[in-house]
Amino acid sequence: MTISEQIKVLCVRCKVSEAELARRLGKSPQNFNSKMKRESFTIRDLEDISKVLNVKFKRVFILANGDEV
Repeated sequence: MTISEQIKVLCVRCKVSEAELARRLGKSPQNFNSKMKRESFTIRDLEDISKVLNVKFKRVFILANGDEV
């Protein structure tokens, strides 16, 4: 699943439209939609999304032995 797909699912589950999410982030819905199409989110963007939706964001690589990096 791409990050844009994950954000779409997150919006549905949090009952927030993508346009509303954009506004909460201080971005125009058009600019946010372009970012969704380009898949050009930074870690900071994802952290900001988690803050405005009041959810946790965990970025981690998990090795075969279960170790996290």
